[in-house]
Parts: sequence; structure tokens; C-alpha cells
Amino acid sequence: MTASPTPTPTTTEHPAARAETPPASPARPAAPARRRWRGPVVPAAVLVVLAVLPFSAVEIPILLDGPVNSPGSLQLLALCLVFAGLALGYDLMFGRTGLLSFGHALYVAGGAYGTQLAMTELGLGFFPALLLALVGGAVAAVLLGAVSLRGLALGGIGFAMVTLAFAQAGSLWVQRNPGGLTGGEEGLPLHTEGVPEAFVGVQNTANVYWLTLGYLTLVAAVVWVAVSRPVGRIWQGIRDNEQRVSVLGHDPFRHKLGVFVLASTLGVLGGAMHLLVTAGVTPHSSTAQFTLTLLVMVVLGGSGTRWGPVIGGVLFTFLDQRLAVLASSELVDGLPEFLRTPLSEPMVILGALFVVAVYVAPGGIASIRRSLSWSPSGRTGTKGAER
Repeated sequence: MTASPTPTPTTTEHPAARAETPPASPARPAAPARRRWRGPVVPAAVLVVLAVLPFSAVEIPILLDGPVNSPGSLQLLALCLVFAGLALGYDLMFGRTGLLSFGHALYVAGGAYGTQLAMTELGLGFFPALLLALVGGAVAAVLLGAVSLRGLALGGIGFAMVTLAFAQAGSLWVQRNPGGLTGGEEGLPLHTEGVPEAFVGVQNTANVYWLTLGYLTLVAAVVWVAVSRPVGRIWQGIRDNEQRVSVLGHDPFRHKLGVFVLASTLGVLGGAMHLLVTAGVTPHSSTAQFTLTLLVMVVLGGSGTRWGPVIGGVLFTFLDQRLAVLASSELVDGLPEFLRTPLSEPMVILGALFVVAVYVAPGGIASIRRSLSWSPSGRTGTKGAER
């Protein structure tokens, strides 16, 4: 009568209930901290490895004709870095914003021809000429981009066709060689008198390689920082649902023009680097085929991903160059005709490899990591590979 049994079960149930809930909360803050720590480590490690390659005398048979630090190997690697930067810049429009441009080659050629002509006709040095080409390319991108984006009123294909028309006009102008400025179909050799001595000659190939590595680093920094900002989320919103972006109070035209100008300016910079690495410029850099090559690189690596365009640009360029050497080698000449014929055409092999890659990894090479990554709970991690 004096003892009450009710308080006893109440005091024993509450600690048990409290003991079951806390373990889930302490583990959560650790994952974001790990991701923040790992984020800059991988790019920094890759950059360090690439920076020390000119000091390595390691020989890689089949892949390279000589040691890694030989002039031929370094020039090939520098060309791969240039196209990695060009593909990464082009992906700003295609993968990040959903703008399919067939005229990106116009700005790449503008960077190459503009820098070359500023050195020969105006007597400027390489870097002042490059700066002038960047300013001219940005102004042209604002004007032509505003006209091209009006074609979106006809649908996405309208923008693609207008940019293609501008690129074709530029390509025809280059091939007709007005006033002997462009060299016509033969192109123009690099005006070495305007280039600093540190970047001229076979003995300075390592310096050219480091310059292209700096170019790729700059492009990656600009692209990755821009994408992580609010404007990058607006670009993604335009790609996914442009009408929703308008409803939220943002001007899609202004943001599309901004990303078009930024990508085109990065293309102008890449054109100047291409001029320096190849020691000249040809009309091929102004054709629609050049833009399609960049598109293939982006799709091969994975459009809209952080590393995809870089991987696609390096892999496609490396295979394109090495397969051309393989096609003219004695190894292929000694094969039966049914094997020798396709192997003597590098584009046939590249096309077959591209088809296989699309079937194996429809989202690009970068998507392979997403499909293989998994979380401790057993679910596939789709956010592990940064888009």
C-alpha cells in the first residue's frame, strides 16, 4: 500500500531508450571532413607527378619512343595537356550548361592565328601578343555569342547551327589566305623571333611542357572554382530546366552568354598553347572537325564531370598520335592484308575503341569510378565522383 511500483519500470526504460539513439550521430561529421581533406590532395598529387616527369629518364616501350624526358616524349605529353585543357574548357558549355556548340574551333584558331599575326604584323612578343588575342577573342565571343544564343529560340539545334556557320566562315577565310596573312592550306610556322628563348629549340622542350602544364592547371582552377560557385549551379539549372531558372528570377540568356564567353576565352588561350607546342598553325584548327574532336574527348571521358574531359583529352590525343606511328611501323607492314588495312588507319581504330568505350561506360570513363564506388551501407556512391 505504501510502495508504488510505477516509477521503477519508468527509470529503467529511459536509459535503454537513450542508449540506442546516440551512436548514429557522432559518426556523421567525420565523412564531410574526410572529403574536404581528400578534395585538394588528389589534384595536388597529380600536379606534382606531372611536374617532375621531365626529370625522369624511365623508358616505357610501345607507349613512348624514348625516355620520358626525351624531347619527343615531352612534346607528345605537352600536346596531351593542351587538348585536356581545351576539352575541359569546352565542357563548360556542353557538359555543365547543355550548350552544344559546333564553332568552338573558331576561338582556338583565333588564339593561334591571332597570337601569330600579332607577333609578325605588330612586332609584339609572345605573351603581349597572347594578351591581345585574348582580348580580341573575348570581344568576338560576346558579339558572336549574343547572335548565336538567339538561335536557341528555334531550339538547341539552332544554337549549334549558328555557331557552325560562324566557324565555317572563319575556316573559309583562313583557307583563302587574304593578303597572305594566314598561309592558306599550308598554315604558318611559329614566329620564333617573338617567342622567349626559353621556349625555342629542342633543348627547351621541357620548358614548353611546364608551360602547358601551367595552362591546364589554370583552366582546371577556373572551371572547378566557377562550377562550385552559385553561378555554376545556375548553369546546371539551365542544363536541367531552363524555365525553372527563369521562374527563380535569374536571366538564362545572361548566364549562357557568360559561360560562352568564358569557354571561348579559354579556347583562345589553348589555341596559343597549341601554336607553341606544334611550332605552327594549320587551317585544321579552324574546322568543324576540330570541334567534333573536342566533343568526342568530352563524351569519352565523361561530360559534366571534374576529371572526365581531362582524361578524355589526354587519352584521345595520346592514342591518335601513337596509333599514327603504329600504322607506319614495320610491325603493321608484316601483318596479313585483312589486319594491315584497318590497322593502317588510326581513325578506324579510334572509332572502334570509342564505340567499345561508349558501350562499356555510357557515362564516360569517369563514370566507371562511380559505378565501382560503394558506401559502407552497401549502396553505390553516385556523389563520390564530383559532377
